[in-house]
Amino acid sequence: MSRRKRPPAAASVDPADRALFRDSVGPVRPLRSDRVQHPPRRPPPQPRFRQADERAVLRDMLSDAFDAAELETGEELLFARPGLQGRLLKRLRRGQLPIDAECDLHGLTVAEARQVLAEFLLHSRLNRQCCVRIIHGKGHGSVQRIPVLKRKVDHWLRQRDEVLAFCSARPVDGGTGAVYVLLKALR
Repeated sequence: MSRRKRPPAAASVDPADRALFRDSVGPVRPLRSDRVQHPPRRPPPQPRFRQADERAVLRDMLSDAFDAAELETGEELLFARPGLQGRLLKRLRRGQLPIDAECDLHGLTVAEARQVLAEFLLHSRLNRQCCVRIIHGKGHGSVQRIPVLKRKVDHWLRQRDEVLAFCSARPVDGGTGAVYVLLKALR
């Protein structure tokens, strides 16, 4: 059996000090409970943006509407440097960026096309043009109807440091016979 200890006898306190203490503390009332009341727990955080994205994807999957720029048929060209914002690439693919200049490579040999393309990109960059269109053609006029310039342009653009991204144009701008090119800003 445990014994409760009694508090030690209060040392004699001067009545003036006792009165001063009671005046400064004011009226007191005893506590009814010595338990601590903790605030209610917060609910776990909800990933609202992720949930909204998932709902949008589900809604898009169930709808009949589609964006032709989102389809990949194997003929389209698409390239983006690492770190490029997905939103910017999507705008480029949709043709929503203003085209500052255009270069037509139809009828040129591979050597001529490479020279014209290099000069065009240099000129565009010096003129601070960010988005340009290059028309390479679909190859219908070539020997085996193979798009020779299309493959070369794809290869050349990937090698250029000033090219941030490129993709096949919308059908009204040449479709798979042209590319939109996003250039790095000149510093």
